[in-house]
Amino acid sequence: MEPVPAYFTRPHGHARTPVVIYNHAHGGDYTLGKDEFLSGRSALQSPAYATVLANMGIAGRCIDAWNFGERRGRTESELFKELLWRGHVLWGLMVYDTLRATDYGLSRPDVQSDRVATLGLSMGSTMAWWHAALDERVSVCIDLCCLTDFRALIETRGLDGHNLYYYGPGLLKHFTTAEINALICPRAHLSLAGVFDRLTPPAGLDRIDAALQQVYTQAGVPERWQLVRSLSGHFETWDMRQRLLRFLERFLLDQQPL
Repeated sequence: MEPVPAYFTRPHGHARTPVVIYNHAHGGDYTLGKDEFLSGRSALQSPAYATVLANMGIAGRCIDAWNFGERRGRTESELFKELLWRGHVLWGLMVYDTLRATDYGLSRPDVQSDRVATLGLSMGSTMAWWHAALDERVSVCIDLCCLTDFRALIETRGLDGHNLYYYGPGLLKHFTTAEINALICPRAHLSLAGVFDRLTPPAGLDRIDAALQQVYTQAGVPERWQLVRSLSGHFETWDMRQRLLRFLERFLLDQQPL
């Protein structure tokens, strides 16, 4: 199997550092992929996160998701259909790659294996909360503009706002979005959403927030769950960026036990 194209960045002169697994967005731009980490994109504030993290003393790891960057070549529809025929789900393979990217990051002697965050916008946001839910090595989860309640998306007829990668058979028979995110507790989780973002219907955010407030309160760590909504759409605002950086400083860089 060919190695997955990736970037790994680390601050100069630091012996061992925390690490962020950075998950790039979709946005219909199959060329950009992991280059978003180095160069940014129009839906994100500047500078790009590779620079931001390095300046904070944090290492970063970003890979090309299936069909993006150096792994592009087919349409998403073509890839999805072929994988379905072969008994695979595209999203499952994308999540698997993120878990393996984490394996590599934590295998490095210059990384603090107990200080791992996952972060992303849009498709990268969805990957962040799935990643944190499935991988207990992740101590901090930050998702921007895609904490989407599945049933609210159906109710608002918003399914076509997400591309094919997002869908897997039978998911609604087993899990709600809140139940998946509850698996992250008691680890720190910040969710940033836009009130006018059609991909995250407000009623769905209300459901998730109520459920997670209860879960984190019962665990005795209510401060580790935060949902912050901005009067914005499907993009990172300046205020979101500042809140995100403060959250990383508090929960990833602070040397208190997680």
